[in-house]
Amino acid sequence: MAGGSSDRNEAALPRYDALLVDGFDGDDFSPDGGLYYRDNLEQSAGTVEFQRDITHGSPGALKLTVRPLWNGRGNGSERAEVWERTALRVPYDEPVWYGFSVLFADPIPQDDGRHLIAQWKREIGPAAKGDFSPFLALRLVAGRLFATVETTWRAEDALPSSVAAQPGLTPVWLRPEVRQMRALVATDPHWQPRHGQLFCDRTDRITVIGRGHRLPAPDSGWIDFAVMTRPGPDGSGHIELFANDRWVATVRGDVGHDDPGLGARQYFKFGPYRTAGLGKWSLYFDNFRRSMHAEDVLRPAALAALRTASAADPPPRG
Repeated sequence: MAGGSSDRNEAALPRYDALLVDGFDGDDFSPDGGLYYRDNLEQSAGTVEFQRDITHGSPGALKLTVRPLWNGRGNGSERAEVWERTALRVPYDEPVWYGFSVLFADPIPQDDGRHLIAQWKREIGPAAKGDFSPFLALRLVAGRLFATVETTWRAEDALPSSVAAQPGLTPVWLRPEVRQMRALVATDPHWQPRHGQLFCDRTDRITVIGRGHRLPAPDSGWIDFAVMTRPGPDGSGHIELFANDRWVATVRGDVGHDDPGLGARQYFKFGPYRTAGLGKWSLYFDNFRRSMHAEDVLRPAALAALRTASAADPPPRG
């Protein structure tokens, strides 16, 4: 299993604003990608395989698998996640583009437990109180793919029913016990209202602009994601979400957390992450890229759509 400490060879890494690329074509992570497999108890449920049998336009691809660590009991987590190296994390208030291809191996989980395939978070310092969910996550429930955006909960988020019924508001799950609010921002074609029962409230603090396409279904084959993140819990947050060259959504508003003790940078990790489960769950990943510029991540058709639609409101830095 490839991996090791995030501190290993950090001095030799490029600047955080450099283009990072890894096609997973070798037997370990490329130094040009700035990625590593983190070793800890939850990650011991996972395995990493650099393989060449199932790929997406390149000689190799990464297979990440989780196996039962807690025999399906309790709330323990099981992970096989790949992280950005610490020295390459981007400042929290800067926009950055990510791209990667993912393939769901069979069987695709069909239960209602927590399943994530990719997440974007803010650094959590030792003085921070509580556990902070990702400000953006790609998730799975009952075999359906969906995306969520998180921000800090406020007491005034409990809108009266007369206000919550107004059109144009974003569905949210209010979680005052952990001082967080989770918004539902994108779903796949098989999504039904029952899959989003937790998102029963509404907010105007997060605005979702649908771009005419939904997330691909997990069983549709390889999915190539392109994502721009710029957290902004003060209302300046901005996310762009593309899948298979199709523009899925723009998210603006309160994105992320600003609680005391949180760090100054954002970071990304990908791979299967679930609550204690039974059986194996595998994902294949290929074509990782990260850049401060959209043209390094988006393919031509998606880039043209972004630039055309954004002519009157240019996106940050490309």
